[in-house]
Amino acid sequence: MITWLGSCLQYKWQNTLGNYIAVAGSDSSVKIFDRHGQRKNELNLPGRCVGMDWDKDGDILAVISDKSSSVYLWDANVNKTSQIDSGMRDQMSFILWSKAGPLLAVGTNKGNLLIYNQQTPRKIPVLGKHTKRITCGCWSSQNLLALGSEDCSVTISNQEGDTVRQTSVRSDPADVQFSVMKTDERSSPGESTVSVAVGKKTLFLFNLNDPDNPIELAFQQRYGHIISYRWYGDGYILIGFSQGYFVVISTHIREIGQELFQAHNHKDSLTSVAISSALNKAASCGDNSIKIHDLSELKEMDAIVNLEDETQGLDQLSWTDDGQLLAVSTQRGALHVFLTRLPILGHSCGTRLAYLTSLLEVTVSNRVEGEAPVAVAVEVEPNFIAVGPYHVAVGMNNRAWFYALGDSGVERLKDMEYLGTIATMCLNSEYAAALFEGKVQLHMMEGEGQQEQRQTRLFPDGDRKEHIVSHALTNDFLFYGTDSGVIVCILVEDWQMLNEYRHPVGIKKVFPDPNGTRLAFIDDKSDGFLLSPVNDSHVEIPSFSPTITGVLWETWPSDKGVFVSFDDDKVYTYAMHKNTIYGPRVVFVGSTKLPFSHKPLLLYNGELTCQTQSGKTSSVALSTHTFLTHTHSPGAHTYTPEELGKQLTQALMLKRFPEAWELCKVLGGPAGWAEMGRSCLIHMEVELAVRVFRMSGNVGMVMSLQGIKGIEDRSLLAGHLAMFLNDYNLAQDLYLESSCPNTALEMRRDLQHWDSALMLAKRLAEDQIPFISKEYAVQLEFIGDYVNALSHYEKGMTHNNKASHHYPLQWGVARMYHSLSLSISIWPEGITLYLCFYLVSLSVSICPEGITLCFYLVSLSVSICPEGITLCFYLS
Repeated sequence: MITWLGSCLQYKWQNTLGNYIAVAGSDSSVKIFDRHGQRKNELNLPGRCVGMDWDKDGDILAVISDKSSSVYLWDANVNKTSQIDSGMRDQMSFILWSKAGPLLAVGTNKGNLLIYNQQTPRKIPVLGKHTKRITCGCWSSQNLLALGSEDCSVTISNQEGDTVRQTSVRSDPADVQFSVMKTDERSSPGESTVSVAVGKKTLFLFNLNDPDNPIELAFQQRYGHIISYRWYGDGYILIGFSQGYFVVISTHIREIGQELFQAHNHKDSLTSVAISSALNKAASCGDNSIKIHDLSELKEMDAIVNLEDETQGLDQLSWTDDGQLLAVSTQRGALHVFLTRLPILGHSCGTRLAYLTSLLEVTVSNRVEGEAPVAVAVEVEPNFIAVGPYHVAVGMNNRAWFYALGDSGVERLKDMEYLGTIATMCLNSEYAAALFEGKVQLHMMEGEGQQEQRQTRLFPDGDRKEHIVSHALTNDFLFYGTDSGVIVCILVEDWQMLNEYRHPVGIKKVFPDPNGTRLAFIDDKSDGFLLSPVNDSHVEIPSFSPTITGVLWETWPSDKGVFVSFDDDKVYTYAMHKNTIYGPRVVFVGSTKLPFSHKPLLLYNGELTCQTQSGKTSSVALSTHTFLTHTHSPGAHTYTPEELGKQLTQALMLKRFPEAWELCKVLGGPAGWAEMGRSCLIHMEVELAVRVFRMSGNVGMVMSLQGIKGIEDRSLLAGHLAMFLNDYNLAQDLYLESSCPNTALEMRRDLQHWDSALMLAKRLAEDQIPFISKEYAVQLEFIGDYVNALSHYEKGMTHNNKASHHYPLQWGVARMYHSLSLSISIWPEGITLYLCFYLVSLSVSICPEGITLCFYLVSLSVSICPEGITLCFYLS
């Protein structure tokens, strides 16, 4: 708070940056303060300040006094003051910089005007612009200057000072503004409407494209007189009235005269209104309070600030362009500055958080470990924050400050300058890694002199020309990604490269898990991947939104494979399943709506800790972890079976089997146990699967699982589990990878998948082909596919070298013929003669063992061989 007792204040925030505020009181000076309240400079004037304004970039402050014809200029970049002689001999009353160029307008008590060009520098005096004192004015974005005077007229001039429009008003004009009226056509380019508060009673709208039809709006007498007004949004005007009313109107021609919103914000009086387009908020002050509304929902009061000590009332409100600071002056000459929005700067390491809580304060906390928050006072308003297990670092531009977090408090270690502007910084227990201009500098945080020099290294080193765009530091590893698609893992202990992975496109960001065993990364196509630096295996992250800005890993020790990605609106939960019958994979669990302007910092056991614009943290429970909050005690919320089923699915996707077991017990039916059993099979949890299927009464599955419990071959075990899940193609692939590939053939033969069985038999066991062919042919014969049945009977005979095995195949061949045919087969063991006439077939085999006759007639088959006589009857 800054105080000039005895009078109201004039003040102006620096445009664009908002780093400085210029304040003038009843004395003959203008004091300039930075945003932290420290006095930067002071301009001593020959008389009282009557006006001041910053240029469009916030570089130069112009000030005029009531006892001087000079304009005083203060340059914020070099902290120097200069003067220019206006050449005016009458007292100056008005000053204003252009919104679009280096033009400065100065008005006088006699209605004269000076336009000064800061660049050239050229002065254009315009005498007699008005006949009386110039009191207010505004530049348009097209460099038109509107001026209001006590002669009850408004002029619009170009940048040369020539009058292009002029209109008269009923009373003294005040608060001239340029804007755009809301129209259907949207045909008028630029700011074509001039608005003026006339006599503090009406609002006068003058359209430059339609000068003959001005609009004058009057308001209810109970509102009092117009104090101030502001344009915003799509042609809306917010008006503050002296009796405490806060009114919004539209300038659309069909809505003019209608109030869109009205509130009695202040009981006795209202003294000022202000709008922040950056925050989309409006504020009014009156009595001894400030009330803030969200422009998107005016009916909801966003905040109320009471200044109990200001018994004489408040005066003027003003926001910085970025909306971070709100200043209010009081009737007794005090100036209060409130922090309304903080830059959202925060970082986490394990379960420790560091975040900006004030412009010059960083708070370090570890709520999970039960540590009390520690406030760290910093030297500068930081652009970045980094935290490690024992340190915190802040910085801006190319400089960083390091602090040690000890049991006795916070100790400032040192500050360092780097070779470029720091983009991001990471810390571990000993080292800091700073990214600047495509390089990463790794150095120790504690150490001095030569030891420190020895403990510093720049990456990439040597002849590598890579441009680093993202980096991360764990306790053991440094990871960085480049714009050419390279991800490098460095062992911090000896600074040697352990692994290099090359991606087809450039890398945007890298996010290793706390141990450095897995790394999530986003590439230039905004696709997400999960990489194992150990063997370069990687999987694509499913349902990955292209708007993702960050990834957080679960810090709860039992959930190491869980992580979330997030953008401005949602958080997406994923689980990495390393050991499944399908191999390593990432599954998408679900999404959670993120409250407005919340930045996720930490994920612990399904709870997200976020930083807000107010400099505080807020907890968000992930919708994918609702099973953690379910209770079934008397009086507690009772979940429907559908809700419980959804919770069970979430728990199983996250491999939270203890919670899933409890949910199955609550559900009670077989469906829940069956779902959990299936999940156990997928995750190869055989012991747990036995327990689950025993609970569901599935005796067959229990016996099958007990029969494979001792198998150590992972592929063979996974193949059995895939078969139990009826995924036979996967089971076959797994069996073939195992030490017992013939199991795949056995499975296909048992399932009567004859085509697959024959293909496998060719690879694995050719001696099985006759038996498989015979069984396949019998099946085809049964369904009437005689052509293919004959083919497989003959195929079986072709692959069978033993004559004694020919008989069933021969009979099959004979049955398939429906016309007279004769064929002779010559084998190493002997000769076989086939004779068929319609439904009568005869087969004669001559071999060293003797002669075999096979006779087939309709439903009777007779085989005569050295071993004996066989009769077969066929029933249809």
